[in-house]
Amino acid sequence: SSSSSSSLSSLCLASASASTPGGEEPNGAGHLMDFLDEPFPDVGTYEDFHTIDWLREKSRDTDRHRKITSKSKESMWELIKSLLDAWSGWVVMLLIGLLSGTLAGVIDLAVDWMTDLKEGVCLSAFWYSHEQCCWTSNQTTFDDRDKCPEWQKWAELMTGTSEGAGAYLLNYLLYVLWALLFSFLAVSLVRVFAPYACGSGIPEIKTILSGFIIRGYLGKWTLLIKTVTLVLAVSSGLSLGKEGPLVHVACCCGNLFCSLFSKYSKNEGKRREVLSAAAAAGVSVAFGAPIGGVLFSLEEVSYYFPLKTLWRSFFAALVAAFTLRSINPFGNSRLVLFYVEYHTPWYMAELVPFILLGVFGGLWGALFIRANIAWCRRRKTTRLGRYPVLEVVGVAGVTALLAFPNPYTRRSTSELISELFNDCGALESSQLCDYVNSPNMSRPLDDIPDRPAGPGVYTALWQLALALVFKVVVTVFTFGMKIPSGLFIPSMAVGAIAGRMVGIAVEQTAYHHHDWIIFRNWCRPGADCVTPGLYAMVGAAACLGGVTRMTVSLVVIMFELTGGLEYIVPLMAAAVTSKWVADAFGKEGIYESHIQLNGYPYLDVRDEFSHRTLAADVMRPRRSEPPLAVLTQDADSVEEVEALIKGTDYNGFPVVVSRESERLIGFVGRRDLTLAVKTARQKQEGVVSSSLVFFTEDPPPLPDDPPPPLKLRRILNLSPFTVTDHTPMETVVDIFRKLGLRQCLVTRSGRLLGIITKKDVLRHMAQMMDQDPESIMFN
Repeated sequence: SSSSSSSLSSLCLASASASTPGGEEPNGAGHLMDFLDEPFPDVGTYEDFHTIDWLREKSRDTDRHRKITSKSKESMWELIKSLLDAWSGWVVMLLIGLLSGTLAGVIDLAVDWMTDLKEGVCLSAFWYSHEQCCWTSNQTTFDDRDKCPEWQKWAELMTGTSEGAGAYLLNYLLYVLWALLFSFLAVSLVRVFAPYACGSGIPEIKTILSGFIIRGYLGKWTLLIKTVTLVLAVSSGLSLGKEGPLVHVACCCGNLFCSLFSKYSKNEGKRREVLSAAAAAGVSVAFGAPIGGVLFSLEEVSYYFPLKTLWRSFFAALVAAFTLRSINPFGNSRLVLFYVEYHTPWYMAELVPFILLGVFGGLWGALFIRANIAWCRRRKTTRLGRYPVLEVVGVAGVTALLAFPNPYTRRSTSELISELFNDCGALESSQLCDYVNSPNMSRPLDDIPDRPAGPGVYTALWQLALALVFKVVVTVFTFGMKIPSGLFIPSMAVGAIAGRMVGIAVEQTAYHHHDWIIFRNWCRPGADCVTPGLYAMVGAAACLGGVTRMTVSLVVIMFELTGGLEYIVPLMAAAVTSKWVADAFGKEGIYESHIQLNGYPYLDVRDEFSHRTLAADVMRPRRSEPPLAVLTQDADSVEEVEALIKGTDYNGFPVVVSRESERLIGFVGRRDLTLAVKTARQKQEGVVSSSLVFFTEDPPPLPDDPPPPLKLRRILNLSPFTVTDHTPMETVVDIFRKLGLRQCLVTRSGRLLGIITKKDVLRHMAQMMDQDPESIMFN
């Protein structure tokens, strides 16, 4: 929608210049206007759960900018102020980057420590995670790098023995108890202090960026509680990730710093430009993918993304990644979670299994969305929704009970993905690398030929198959509970498990049947042809694409995440295939589905409207409804205006010449009108219930000795957006999308016929798609 911004600003300027009061009023009305000459507090602000008017915000910012530019020529001080104003955007980006990078580093370190705490404790320093504990130990050998005397499992610490059934059961019990404790703390903190800190946050942020207002969603309490409970939720071993919530955390940081600068705090449109950039910084620190973050913000969450926001997002993502790199939470001097180095190229024939993984990702995405939305709807409509604490603790308990026996589900999901992505080098001690070595192998360490799988690999395959079923089922029930829960990591885990299994199958087929025609050209005996880790990477991208429907940003995030630049084509093939397959079952990704479920007024740019209806079919009032509530330009008293406000709940009122002619003059917002009348009663002498309210330049002829009239031309929008009753709805929907309108008036030859609001448009679209129009709750 950035292409429409030039036409948008010219439209707005018309409205802005029309609604500025023009100097002294004739006929002695000048002194009556004193209280409205200064903008009174809260004028032009919005109610909670309402949509902003992008045109008005744009026009106000243009006015503000023009004022600053003209003042900057007056004195040196004003010039400095105008320079500070120009720089404030970059300062906000710097602060967002620093804070979100720091918080992400702290979250990473805390999650590492608390995840390991479920299994044991470090005796030399209890705040060390397992890995850090064994780094600092002098008695760690390379073969047993996970075992060192300083790190003890709970059973060993309590009973002195680490072997046997008793020790196993004690470790099992403590694992489950810690998981229950962490999940209980997480859900209780969310419930008591910040109800908005639950979920992934991305559906709400998409809605907020499209112009909706949810007060408190990006507040200080939400930021604090989300950061703390995110650590607890991820550490509890539930099937969720921290990546989505980190976008919410970064947007909270953005909102926090917006309040320091009036340029952003007083203009909802400008604030959303900052939040778009903050979302980019969030993904940048979640995955160590600064460019992927900018593309994610552009492709997935932003509604209005001008070029200036692109540069600022780039800067915010850079600062955030740099901050995270200096904290170095993974201790490997890399930003990335799953750094991989593969030594073999991929071959054309491998595109077939890659595309099959894409199909699997698309099918899993479509299935997951349907199942998860059905479960969330059930939670909303049944008694289950009344017991969020019980639900979270119950799911955490079941997850921990089922996860502990399987080594692949016991560890944190990030570690699991990291192991699945790994290539089997000569030094790997993982079960997945238990291949049978030929006795006369004398090759450089990094180029190991394909070998037959040993017993460890077959055991690992069974365990991975069980882990896959477990992840697929548990994630459906976990996403959407009342705790911070991201979806990126669980989706990637499902794909990585499936991919690794396919990779091992292809590798073993190539080893045992290297004379087959497909393998003959590229897989000679004793060569290293197939890399199972690459299949895991492609599978992870396919599943994440199937669930979220990302394409470009997904591929960039994946190669930034893994450092696998050579493998862009397999990733692209899988991402596109998974999107096509998933789109065949329904166009909405998981975030759009949750927006629909919650009834937020979100006009998706990607939705096509192809029905042949007209504005007259959608506008209110309908034939059976009472006539439109309007104000006249000079015939209503203060009492009548107050009665109209009290008796209706509309967001604003059209102003007409008279109720008989219904010729349209302009539009006045409900909140502005309420505040103006209230302020006038307090500050302007002599205003009583019988005082006349007028919206014209000059007061109308008044009888002898009347109470002072009230002039409200200042708050009247003289250029409201209008369409005729024969405008196709396709055009109306497009106008609403591209200009971000709240409402648009329907006229015929200048006569007012009705009004179409954003809610009416969304309800009409829902009706046309055979959905329930009443599900759109907010305006």
